Amino acid sequence: MKLKGRNKVSPDFSMSSMTDIVFLLLIFFMLTANSPNALDLLLPKAKGKSTNTQNVSVSIDKNLQYYVNNEKINGEYIEIELKKALEGQDKPTIILRAEESVAIKEAVNVMDIANRNSYKVILAVRPN
Repeated sequence: MKLKGRNKVSPDFSMSSMTDIVFLLLIFFMLTANSPNALDLLLPKAKGKSTNTQNVSVSIDKNLQYYVNNEKINGEYIEIELKKALEGQDKPTIILRAEESVAIKEAVNVMDIANRNSYKVILAVRPN
């Protein structure tokens, strides 16, 4: 008399269901972590590639002097100058060039102006 069954139970563990769960959690956290108050920053790679979306260039030197498209302006009037320069643009974009020694507070000031006016900001970096 044969008492053993034909079907054998396999003790192997399949990782596919665990991978699906981790993937769904990743998507969930990516969707919920998107803050509506975050600045829309496009950071270019530091390989020296140029962009064709440059509308206005804002530069800040080590003496905290502001330049909009290489024209020196007073730091108090930067928002007014940016509004004039980007008026009528479909996708207004600012390229922010700040020297290495400039305090982050000055760069954040320009980013805040861009955020209030729905401008995109590209932070320029030095190529490697």
